[in-house]
Amino acid sequence: ASAAIKRYVELGNALNATALDAIGTKYVCLLNATELEAIDPHSLKLASLNPSACSQETKNVLYQKAKEAFSDQHRSPAYYELILPYLGGAPAADLKVLSKDDVNMNMSTFVTLRRDSLMRLTPGEVQGLLGVQLPELAQWQSRAPVRDWLALQKQSELDKLNIGLTGGLQEGYINLVTPKFPAMSSAPLGTVAMVFHLLPALLLSFLTVSILS
Repeated sequence: ASAAIKRYVELGNALNATALDAIGTKYVCLLNATELEAIDPHSLKLASLNPSACSQETKNVLYQKAKEAFSDQHRSPAYYELILPYLGGAPAADLKVLSKDDVNMNMSTFVTLRRDSLMRLTPGEVQGLLGVQLPELAQWQSRAPVRDWLALQKQSELDKLNIGLTGGLQEGYINLVTPKFPAMSSAPLGTVAMVFHLLPALLLSFLTVSILS
């Protein structure tokens, strides 16, 4: 299938809606970077794809294509349903905007969001995304990626959601900072070599003085 797609593109054929439907969800993950970039964003309006099983790189590219394709409906209630199959590639900034639109995202979508994007969301923004689905978050709190997200949040902020979430940062803890010492490589090499050369003699002199005293 990958060879057939490559040959199709090499012959100068466009990856339009007809081609994308032929490729379908089953083979969309086989598209390489060049083929993904060749997709006309507006063709996604007519194609039916679900890249949820693809690599993160593929999801990222297809999300940007889909965002461009549906940009004229960004303020429409239908926008969320149109962009939904591609949200696995959405950056944090776009999810923050989406959290203000009462989309009531289900948990199966939430846990497949880009990890780096999810980790940047505040408890309030997660509440905005999940809406009426928010109570289900508690059922996932012991599993990744929700567990990892909880560990980055203040427990006091999680408590405001009133769904029994635990595992957040407790306020008032002591943050231990390991002191940093200058690397030995910052000293001239000759000085470092001399120190190591004289070290045995210096230790011997110190021990001798200690014994005699």
